[in-house]
Amino acid sequence: MTDEETVRVWLVEREYNTKGMISLVYATTDGDRYLRKQFSEQMLTKKDVTAAIDAEADRLEPTHDDDRERFAAEARRMADQHDPEDPV
Repeated sequence: MTDEETVRVWLVEREYNTKGMISLVYATTDGDRYLRKQFSEQMLTKKDVTAAIDAEADRLEPTHDDDRERFAAEARRMADQHDPEDPV
């Protein structure tokens, strides 16, 4: 995989549901695209959640207009305050 095929995305949202699943939402710093990953609570006890990940560009979805500004602000905040590999 080349650098052109990956995009750095930053953690912007963490959601918990009643079925023991956790959704992590990572977004680009412009807020235009995002990636949602789901894990069981049990799986996340074995894995660090990091401030950023490098995702395959074709896995990113366009952000809904209602979320774009919020995702951009949070992604920029995370990028300013954390190194990509920082556990958060």
